[in-house]
Order: sequence, then structure tokens, then C-alpha cells
Amino acid sequence: MMRTRPLKVALLGCGVVGSEVARIMTTHADDLAARIGAPVELAGVAVRRPDKVREGIDPSLVTTDASALVKRGDIDVVVEVIGGIEPARTLITTAIEHGASVVSANKALIAQDGAALHAAADEHGKDLYYEAAVAGAIPLIRPLRESLAGDKVNRVLGIVNGTTNFILDAMDTTGAGYQEALDEATALGYAEADPTADVEGFDAAAKAAILAGIAFHTRVRLDDVYREGMTEVTAADFASAKEMGCTIKLLAICERAADGGSVTARVHPAMIPLSHPLANVREAYNAVFVESEAAGQLMFYGPGAGGSPTASAVLGDLVAVCRNRIGGATGPGESAYAALPVSPMGDVVTRYHISLDVADKPGVLAQVATVFAEHGVSIDTVRQSGKDGEASLVVVTHRASDAALGGTVEALRKLDTVRGVASIMRVEGE
Repeated sequence: MMRTRPLKVALLGCGVVGSEVARIMTTHADDLAARIGAPVELAGVAVRRPDKVREGIDPSLVTTDASALVKRGDIDVVVEVIGGIEPARTLITTAIEHGASVVSANKALIAQDGAALHAAADEHGKDLYYEAAVAGAIPLIRPLRESLAGDKVNRVLGIVNGTTNFILDAMDTTGAGYQEALDEATALGYAEADPTADVEGFDAAAKAAILAGIAFHTRVRLDDVYREGMTEVTAADFASAKEMGCTIKLLAICERAADGGSVTARVHPAMIPLSHPLANVREAYNAVFVESEAAGQLMFYGPGAGGSPTASAVLGDLVAVCRNRIGGATGPGESAYAALPVSPMGDVVTRYHISLDVADKPGVLAQVATVFAEHGVSIDTVRQSGKDGEASLVVVTHRASDAALGGTVEALRKLDTVRGVASIMRVEGE
């Protein structure tokens, strides 16, 4: 039986995502009410520019006083889509303290202060949901947190930023350079005017922190995630990748150590075999590959950004939170019981592709191989080409630690026969 008193929703932010949330709440009001068991009412919309025309939104609901809106006391759910750390953090905390559950799309805030926000929600018996914070419309957080709650997740490997995937895909398929591909992404609206958060890996790192925390039942903060951008990836790197039967993606990788005693979280460009499912993720799409003991290998794929896809995830959380509200319950909160240590990047073990500029003369390969051996890094394959006294030497290693590889490269730079290290890239997904 449906209750007649509506659940009141406050919306913080009415940009691309917020306006789409408001539109769906209005146009699908009857369906949402049927799914929830009660009507949902948009009770207020906090914005920075109140004079802007917002189609479909009653102007009387619009306010610039977000603090007053979340303090009203009659608000059941606050939807936060303004992003950033402040004032979002204060507004969410205030909303919870004044009796509201919260749905957020704020990856940066959850990655940095998720533990404190969860603690506030637990203290006041309220929900904190944030499916939209990672991978847009792709259902990912709820499957990790609920569907796989009885399983042991060992690895999460994914493309979680559409802008970087579009750029790298363009470089791969058209042979374009980085800047040319970035310019195309900007012209098509996939890249922001300032793309730093995307191309330097900050966006993906925040998502990796969230995914690692949920997957491994351990608090992983943004500062725990190793981050490396993709601005140095070149057409030559793609040519080398193709020779290996690989392509290049910016990956978020969260792993449990083989002995189960620690975890790692990292974001960086990597070569992956064309046979891997992630290799075929094109344009601005996202995909996340999950490996667990019982379920095996799972892949989640779809649009990872944009107004409608992100709003879909927000509305999914809104329905769940409203159902909990009616039932007088709360959904799953933070699960950090494992409290595993987060290992530094130096402990990470993977394969490497190293391209060296060397002198084209006898004995160079032997010198290089000796340096690898002295640092305990085993070589898988070597490819050499050159003329006129200069040569290129491409070395692919077996699995080695990042620290061991770092020591190897430092020693290689000291060789008189090594003119320079053209590129170093990890090889993943095997």
C-alpha cells in the first residue's frame, strides 16, 4: 500500500547532472512513486546563479542558501551533485545531522573523506549512497558492496575515465598524437577546457580509492593511490604496443597481494593484450573488470559520464534510500573491518616495456642484459634495430617489482652506451 505523504528531496546543484535528476524526478514521478511506495517531491534546489532559467523547475524552489535548505528538518533525502570538497562536505554533514539521508556523485569528497562521512551517517542512522561517483551509469558500487558481499574480490581493473579513453582510442585508431587527440576530445565536448583532472589521472585515482575500499573492506584514501598521467604517451608507444599485440589504456588497478596481507591501488597508462576485454572499450566508454574467488571474472561496461547516465545512477540510489526511509532501515554502510595496509608502489609487481636509445655497436645488448640481471629483473624479449651508429633497444621483462625496475633504469642511465630512456610502460591484463 502506497503512503500518501511524499518524501521530500533537496537538490544541491542544478548543472548538467542536477538538471537531469530534476527532470527525471518530474517526468517519471508516477513510476518512481510506484517503485518506492510513496511520492517523491522536489522540495528545494540550491544553486549559485538563481536568475538562470531552469526549464521544468518551479522558480520558487530555487535558492542560493544551500545551508538553510539542508537544515530545514523536513527534508528526507539530500542529493549532492555540486562536486568538490567544500562546501559539499559541510553541507552533507549538516544534512545528516538534521535528519536527511544523502545521495552523492562526489568522487573527490568520498575518496578523501568517505570514512568521516560514513561515521556521521552511522551515528545518526542515515544512508550515504554514491553509485554515481564511479563510472556514471554503470552499476558497480552496489554489486561490489552487496552482490559480491559473500565473495572475496582479489582484483579490480578498469577504465574509469571517458576523456582519457577517448584520447587514447583516437591515438590508437587514427595514429594521432596526444595533442591532436586532446583537441578533438575538447571540440566534441569530451574534455574540459582544463583537462588536468582527467589526463593527469586525478579523476581516476579518486575512483580507484573508492573501488579499492569497497572491494577489500579497507579504508583507502586518495593519498594512498599511486597516480601517473597519460600526457607522455606517444604514437611511438602505440606502435610498440601493436608490435606486441597490445594497445594502451589508462587503467585504475586495485589488487589484493598474493598472500592476502595487503592491497595496492594505482592509476597509470599500461599496455594490455588485444585479447583482453578492456582492449576493445572504445571512445568515451568505461569498463571495469572484477576478479573474485567464487564468481570468477566479471565485466561491467557502459557510459561513464554525462548528464543522463550519471543521473540514472543518482536516481537508482534515490529509490533505494527512499525505500529504506519508508521501512525505517538503512542500507549497507562502510565496511572496513579488514583494515589491510596499503602497500607503496615500489612493492607492486608487474611486467614492463622499456624502450632505450643506445649506441649501435657490439656489446651493448650484453651490457644492458647484465644490468637487468644484477637488479634481479628477468628479461622476456628483446628487440633491437638501428643504423648510422644509433639504435633502439626494446626490452620486455617478466614480472618484477616497481622498486627493482626503478633501480634497473637508474643503472641503465649510467651506461655510456645508453643515450636515453625513451619510454617505460607497464604491461597489464595477462
